[in-house]
Amino acid sequence: MPAKDIYHEQVKNALIKDGWTITHDPYIMTFGQTDVFADLGAERALAAEKGNEKIVVEIKTFQGASAIRDLENAVGQYVFYRSLLARFEPNRKLFLAVPEGIFASTLNEPIARPVIEDLNVAMIAFDPKREVIIQWKN
Repeated sequence: MPAKDIYHEQVKNALIKDGWTITHDPYIMTFGQTDVFADLGAERALAAEKGNEKIVVEIKTFQGASAIRDLENAVGQYVFYRSLLARFEPNRKLFLAVPEGIFASTLNEPIARPVIEDLNVAMIAFDPKREVIIQWKN
């Protein structure tokens, strides 16, 4: 099992504060003999006639030597997980969770915006100190 991200508990707490129930920690997708581990699975009740909304969250800190290299890795992992999730549990939506500072800076740079838009990357910006979600981008 992979190590937890440094912001794992902060994102988990932020989701709980936002009305989500953590259902998986980690969220495991098994294909044949191989397991893939996303950080969290969560759900929350919608209106009675709609059932539950279900998500998977992959947390990224962007604390490597290069923000662009971190972006390449995060987007690659996101696309990989999204493809598997579509086959494993298609009613769950995948989100990439990043600290609000990264969301406002690195992910808003001209080199990042077209990739995020073209690949339709759903994101959560969170404040790790206050353990709250700042913004959802679907």
